[in-house]
Amino acid sequence: MTSPLPSDSPAYDDRIAWVRVSSCYLPLANPISDAKVLTGRQKPMTEIAMLFAEIETRDGHRGLGFSYAKRAGGPGQFAHAKEIAPALIGEDPSDIARLWTKLCWAGASVGRSGMGVQAIGAFDVALYDLKARRAGLPLSKLLGSQRGSVQCYNTSGGFLHTPIDQLVVNAQASMERGIGGIKLKVGQPDLAADIKRVETVRKHLGDHVPLMVDANQQWDRPTAQRMCRIFEQFNLIWIEEPLDAYDFEGHAALAAAFDTPIATGEMLTSAAEHGELIRHRAADYLMPDAPRVGGITPFLKVAAQAEQAGLSLGPHFAMELHVHLGAVYPTEPWVEHFDWLEPLFNERLEIQGGRMLVPTRPGLGLSLSEKAQHWTREAAETGVRP
Repeated sequence: MTSPLPSDSPAYDDRIAWVRVSSCYLPLANPISDAKVLTGRQKPMTEIAMLFAEIETRDGHRGLGFSYAKRAGGPGQFAHAKEIAPALIGEDPSDIARLWTKLCWAGASVGRSGMGVQAIGAFDVALYDLKARRAGLPLSKLLGSQRGSVQCYNTSGGFLHTPIDQLVVNAQASMERGIGGIKLKVGQPDLAADIKRVETVRKHLGDHVPLMVDANQQWDRPTAQRMCRIFEQFNLIWIEEPLDAYDFEGHAALAAAFDTPIATGEMLTSAAEHGELIRHRAADYLMPDAPRVGGITPFLKVAAQAEQAGLSLGPHFAMELHVHLGAVYPTEPWVEHFDWLEPLFNERLEIQGGRMLVPTRPGLGLSLSEKAQHWTREAAETGVRP
């Protein structure tokens, strides 16, 4: 029996030779409105700015990663990614944690959260994708999978621009498709309208169907208290973002006062911010978003803290990535089903019996579609492709 080769052996001497970053704008079929639109804080969303990172090594191993921005931030993410990408050339692609730190220091003046780390996230995901592909494993298996499928719930049919009759139709269609739960947007100025939406869908679906609501940070503390109390009767899986994302004390008070779990975390943009949320016991369901916190490397740090605190997990958006990360979490998570990103990729996730199946293809199991190439507005390369 031979001993393993040391890490500096020539067998491990592959290096990053080429990096490409691209800015792609995904058009949405219909303008999207949530409570932030109805309260006048934002305009309807018409597109999503995607940041893609493609990495290739001297030995021909490849990885694909992505980050994203909604409404604003896409040009900034691309500019920062383009600026720091040369720092990867000549590096060992296996040293993912060290490379995250190197990229962070390369852009240290913009901080360790927000747009700067979201640009790093695309590279971090690409490096993990490369590592898993090279190993011939799905990303979930590389990280240590707990399960081959995850619970999933639908959000895209429950936005506030959707009339209440159509909400019922959309919810029924999602259930017939095999999606396990339904989330409705609330948080509009007319509180009675919010209650009517939830009451109508709950009555139609029955008490057995998992149902969630999302206020998108639009309530103040007194309103959140009232609405959480009223919503107790509907047997919800959670009430999401009832308060401002950084009101950790307010969320903690709600989590302590009500039986219905409180979910939040999607807007936080670093592992450190999630650490503060966890320290305050401000959520029953933690909702980290891997691209927003800077990729898989910081996401795993968040997940480890959440596990230690005994919290449930409900990763936000980007199901193509979070289906793998959710499969790794020790307790059963909920993964958000959004079909918005599907036109960007050639592959599709499978849904069966209320669950999303983890792909068995190596890495993320994704490749960019012709539409993604068509919607690309800017691209930049560094290094030499083998």
